Amino acid sequence: MQDLRSLNHTEFARCLNQTFTLDPGVPDEVRAIPLVLIEVTEYGSGAAGPHRRQPFCVLFRGPALPVLPQRTYVIDHESLGRLELFLVPVGPDGQGMRYEAVFT
Repeated sequence: MQDLRSLNHTEFARCLNQTFTLDPGVPDEVRAIPLVLIEVTEYGSGAAGPHRRQPFCVLFRGPALPVLPQRTYVIDHESLGRLELFLVPVGPDGQGMRYEAVFT
């Protein structure tokens, strides 16, 4: 499992418009769900400091259904590896359901 403390805004920005695979954690009911990274937003304008990264959030788009509840999910990506992300559904956008993860 990838250490989330080592990831930053730039690493996710390199993955914009790429597909991540979410494991819903429900055996035999729902297969893996594709999520496309559609936005990466960095918060603040100053330097994060030597031991802290600049806060940022990532926004994914998945299928309209099923709508996943807010919780931690295992997500795989070709270059970032296996991640445990706390995802919050933020609503549909006409193309699917959007989910946000915030990094502080």
